[in-house]
Amino acid sequence: MNKWMRILSMTAFSCLIIAGCGTAGDETAEEIPGDDIGEQQQEGADFTVGMVTDVGGIDDKSFNQSAWEGLKEFGEEYGLEQGAGYRYVQSADIADFEPNIRNLVREGTSLSWGIGYLMNDAIASVAKQNEDAQLAIVDSVVTDDDDNMISNVVNVTFKEHEGSFLVGVAAGLQSETDRVGFVGGVESELIKKFENGFKAGVKAVNPNAEISVQYAESFNDDTAGAQIANTMYSQGADIIYHAAGATGYGVFNEAINRVRNGENVWVIGVDRDQHEEGIYEGDQSVTLTSMVKRVDRAVYLVSERAMNGDFPGGEVLEYGLDDEAIGIAPTTDNMSEEALEGIEEYIEDILEGEINVPETDDEYEEYLESL
Repeated sequence: MNKWMRILSMTAFSCLIIAGCGTAGDETAEEIPGDDIGEQQQEGADFTVGMVTDVGGIDDKSFNQSAWEGLKEFGEEYGLEQGAGYRYVQSADIADFEPNIRNLVREGTSLSWGIGYLMNDAIASVAKQNEDAQLAIVDSVVTDDDDNMISNVVNVTFKEHEGSFLVGVAAGLQSETDRVGFVGGVESELIKKFENGFKAGVKAVNPNAEISVQYAESFNDDTAGAQIANTMYSQGADIIYHAAGATGYGVFNEAINRVRNGENVWVIGVDRDQHEEGIYEGDQSVTLTSMVKRVDRAVYLVSERAMNGDFPGGEVLEYGLDDEAIGIAPTTDNMSEEALEGIEEYIEDILEGEINVPETDDEYEEYLESL
């Protein structure tokens, strides 16, 4: 099976490398012999794990939801009781982050997760005041005041720019107007990786394409998402990639309304396969494809390591295309053969080091000069 088919089979990955071992997909994180599973469950009987969502919430159909799916899979696999053995705490506001994490620690939770880079300061504060606690964060690297790694925090990051490049290739090849858009949540170093990777992919296959970029400055404002999408579609964009959490709901809603009125527009989803979010009639969807990152598997694997006494505190675990932790969604119903073939080609180029996908604005400008 070639690398492209493995990417299309994200839900059936069998090997995800994290710090030397692990797997991805819907199978168990490691091949566990049947005779040992009862013993491992017994060993983990006193292990508890909790996660604090960001403001997008547990049903954001994005990275919070993916993280919870991974935690549920872990809890169910090891016989933990939901609510007692594993659970989530939802944050209504940024001000909730630190008290929510602190409460998990005070309750004696074995491993406490903060989902999203906005929790960086909260995780750092709680970790420094509770040196015996084990904490984990997604999409950020937590350091102390001297910029040193904190030994009781594991940092999970992804190469989102690589997956964003691939969906940029899809947009560049399938756009009929040569105008596409990017809608970001809160402008930050992280979301810039999505933006610049996407723009680079578009330009790689369609150098004359125009790319509109706008940030909603929120991950939980579907009205703002719809307004931005309305402007971009009205100005001629026919494909919009969102990296905006629940704000992206508005992008989908705007696209669905326009398709129902006879327009031909598309949305590219993020973090999970968002084909269902774009359904407007029967099985018809405005979702062209989605950039998938396996937050669920990262949460599963790190939780498993902590339970087994192998908590990787003070480490940065980075997942990328070479780990098959980043890619495009398995649903390709709306993709053209040209786009699929183009993505396959660029996957090979990235894996072989022929393309260094830009993450920052400066790297993007250098990339354009190299075309």
